[in-house]
Amino acid sequence: MTDVALRALEDGDLDAIFAQMSDPESVWMAAFTSRDPADRAAFDAHMKRIRALPDVRFLAVTRDGELVGTIGSFVMEGETDITYWIDRAYWGQGIASRAVAAFLDLVTERPLYGRAASDNLGSLKVLRRAGFREIGTEISHANARGGEIEETVLRLE
Repeated sequence: MTDVALRALEDGDLDAIFAQMSDPESVWMAAFTSRDPADRAAFDAHMKRIRALPDVRFLAVTRDGELVGTIGSFVMEGETDITYWIDRAYWGQGIASRAVAAFLDLVTERPLYGRAASDNLGSLKVLRRAGFREIGTEISHANARGGEIEETVLRLE
């Protein structure tokens, strides 16, 4: 079994993270992305801003020491949400599930919320496997889809 670990995000990770977060298939599946995932200046400004916020945790996900994604949490409207992004080349290998499990060991605030496009079955499976339970759906604007789609909302107690 491969070793999945979390570590502090480093400035040198940003090029790889930008490439992961601008991959068209990944962007489509994530749905709720920046307006223009290919805009490097906007990406850099966003990363600088979120890395400076005290209520945001943002970590690198590695597999056998290689950067394969990110995971984090942020507070929105008083609720702490989990977010993660795994490089598409590593989908289906259990990396997201192991990263979420490791992250939940670090972040003990509860409840913790997770959200995913309702057709993103892989991400919903990862959250459910980690103990998140569906509490409803919302219709939200998804930049990557160019309109409103259904989003599933889950909570971990």
